[in-house]
Amino acid sequence: MHRRNFMKTASFLGGLSAAGGASLLTIAKVQAKDKAAREKLWFDRSMRWAQLAFVENDPGRYDPDFWLGYFKRIHADGALLSAGGVVAFYPTQIPLHHRSPWLGNSDPLGYLVEGCRKMNMSVILRTDPHATRQDMYEAHPDYIHVTADGKKRRHWANPELWVTCALGPYNFDFMTRVNQEIMERYQPDAIFSNRWSGHGLCYCEHCKQNFKSFSGFELPATTSSGLSTAMASGDKSDPAYRKYTEWRTERLKELWFLWDKEIRKQKPSARYIPNGFPDKLLTGKHSDFFFADQQARSGVIPPWSNGKHAKELRATMGMKPQVGIFSVGIEEQYRWKDSVQSNAEIKIWVAEGTANGLLPCFVKFGGFMYDKRWMDTIADIYQLHYKHEKYLRNTDSLARVGMVYSEQTSRNYGGKSWQQKSEDHALGMYHALIEARIPFEMVHDQLLDAQSIKPYKLLILPNIAALSDAQCSQLRAFVENGGSIVATFETSLYNEEGKQRTDFGLKDLFGVSYDQQVEGPMRNSYLRLKSEAGSAKFHPVLTELEDAYRIINTIHQVQVKPLADFPSPVTLIPTYPDLPMEDVYLREPESTTRELYLREIGKGRTAYIPGDMERSFWQLMSADHGKLLANTIRWALQEAPVVEVKGSGIVDVTVWQQKQSMTVHLVNLTNPMMMKGPFRELIPIDKQQVSIQLPKGVQVKAVQLLVSGQKPAFKINEGKLTVIVPRIEDLEIVALDIA
Repeated sequence: MHRRNFMKTASFLGGLSAAGGASLLTIAKVQAKDKAAREKLWFDRSMRWAQLAFVENDPGRYDPDFWLGYFKRIHADGALLSAGGVVAFYPTQIPLHHRSPWLGNSDPLGYLVEGCRKMNMSVILRTDPHATRQDMYEAHPDYIHVTADGKKRRHWANPELWVTCALGPYNFDFMTRVNQEIMERYQPDAIFSNRWSGHGLCYCEHCKQNFKSFSGFELPATTSSGLSTAMASGDKSDPAYRKYTEWRTERLKELWFLWDKEIRKQKPSARYIPNGFPDKLLTGKHSDFFFADQQARSGVIPPWSNGKHAKELRATMGMKPQVGIFSVGIEEQYRWKDSVQSNAEIKIWVAEGTANGLLPCFVKFGGFMYDKRWMDTIADIYQLHYKHEKYLRNTDSLARVGMVYSEQTSRNYGGKSWQQKSEDHALGMYHALIEARIPFEMVHDQLLDAQSIKPYKLLILPNIAALSDAQCSQLRAFVENGGSIVATFETSLYNEEGKQRTDFGLKDLFGVSYDQQVEGPMRNSYLRLKSEAGSAKFHPVLTELEDAYRIINTIHQVQVKPLADFPSPVTLIPTYPDLPMEDVYLREPESTTRELYLREIGKGRTAYIPGDMERSFWQLMSADHGKLLANTIRWALQEAPVVEVKGSGIVDVTVWQQKQSMTVHLVNLTNPMMMKGPFRELIPIDKQQVSIQLPKGVQVKAVQLLVSGQKPAFKINEGKLTVIVPRIEDLEIVALDIA
């Protein structure tokens, strides 16, 4: 719509010029209005981004025309370029703003900016304020980060540098002037700051005084690594620590808003974009555009974590643009910044981002090229993205399942032995949903109002332990209005501050009461799987588990007392000796203790699992746990899924709506290196049957497979479209053109 308006304006200008019937003032006003409209839209215009993170000796060594040519080749329409902070890559006039000595009298940054603008690219300039030089240290020692023992902090990677205090005048005063100069010289669409939020607690005079004024407390103690002792011990109840996290968030918010305000003074459509913020709710509320900087995986991070990060941000940002920065290099702890990943690993990471709504942005460290093996791969990805851009301009997710995540629980819950590794609850549930091929979104626990959760039939609460009374009321209303809930372990047993209740805040939904104990670790304990009493019929939660008399139990479980009648498909087999081998036999083969509480409440359903099943699934990867979780989710959903995908392999499934189309993304995660990268190669999977529940009134004009370029046959029966995808290497996108 906006682009059509631009065309009308251009035609109008042409008509005025030809007729000679308008004053220059009138034409200038129209041109100014058109320019303002274009500037307002830069957030939504650019779809494919390129980042060059320069190093100090790049000026004069790298060829800017090489990069401009590459940007054109791959149809990049947004550029993120290093400008200032620890090094100025332009002829700065600000005293103590360290200018690269390789610059000479040149301005390669200005040359790149001009070249990008000629190709109608959006331009964002990057700063890095986390370190500074000796001359700054001598002129402004109060700008420097101070450790708990009162020493100024040298940079951990480059001892010639000093670490700056993120919450003091270095950022608030000096970097504000740097931002102003960059805006005046280059008028970028935004300024993006890397490492802007600090590195551990700072004990400088400004932090001490400001925190004391805010809270009345002294700064909390830290370990030798700079981590707060409360965080290191897992005891998050320390009042000074809690006040510090609150103060740090407020101080960073103040800094974000200051920089944003000053940038908008120079250019109203421009923005300040922080690289990460400690509160995703505030991020979503105040961001028009955001970079999700999760560049690659390391260790045992699975590829789907790129999608998880995107979903968490989208839970608070809605459909505002998110750009996923990914590195062409290896991102392990030893930081080989001039390295190159395998092309298979790059492809699967970007496929996960694209499938989950991220716009791609490659980052290359250093403008000088040592290894070009990644360049054709990125070109292939971007060219496909460009070719099918209209199918990637998502307007909404069509998922009907929402998995709740809680920054509140992360901040305030923990300390007891069974609460360690609490992040594994979310990881296990996420992985279970991936294996079950269930499309889902993430839901922020501060956005449980009726409007925010209206798209969902089912909410999943993987040990969302800390919930306020108001949040419990919102969940209660969701179920009363026909929604369903699956919850686990200590969900709602604590209030929003992490203080334990005498009973679950949601006990009326669960139908159980807390029995004042958490048991575990439970060695050699099992779950008994049973058919319905007096029948050979099994409850739907036991689908494909009918021949399993028993499966392993969870590692921990909350003891509860039932307050209502329940079916008993899953009951407890208590712990019995596992040594000596001669003593490994059941003492109590049956019990009446249920391990899964299933209820029908009006048009909704609730399922409460007292064990830490999703955390146990993540830690043990027992297929039985994954199957039981998936079956329970399907039972609680109580409706046909929006998309069903049948076939072999592990596939991440997402479903989107665009202006005149629907798309189903299928990411093939089937690989021996899925849980420990990098991928060596992509291992294709064959024949996947995709069934899509069409929204009422939707007419399908055509079906395409965007990656393979095929136009497959399809069938529509009773509002469900079925199509066969013959092969998936890394990604396939089923696109439905709709009327």
